[in-house]
Amino acid sequence: MDQVERLNRYRRIIERVLDTHAKMLGIPETVEGMAVCDPARDQYLLMDVGWAPYGRAHDVVVHLRLKDGKVWVEWDGIEYGIAQDLIEAGIPQEDIVMAFDRSALELLTELVAA
Repeated sequence: MDQVERLNRYRRIIERVLDTHAKMLGIPETVEGMAVCDPARDQYLLMDVGWAPYGRAHDVVVHLRLKDGKVWVEWDGIEYGIAQDLIEAGIPQEDIVMAFDRSALELLTELVAA
């Protein structure tokens, strides 16, 4: 599979995984789970939008992006982690970068410098 096919496959997987999570959010019912997908810029968000008991909900739950042929997890607010769902959906673990995890970023920096 060439690079373009692989990235298109990753885009489809990401959108499917985020859509699934968006349908599961919505608790309370006044908060809507929303998948925001921009494949032209390779930016993907899962958001909570609406009204919660504490007030207005407008939160980024997950932020993913495709960069350098890998899926970068820029933010992960899912308890067990979005990476597990991406792996189960067919994205290899070695193509997922946990960008929000400082120790993972430091390791990546060390590998690039070597």
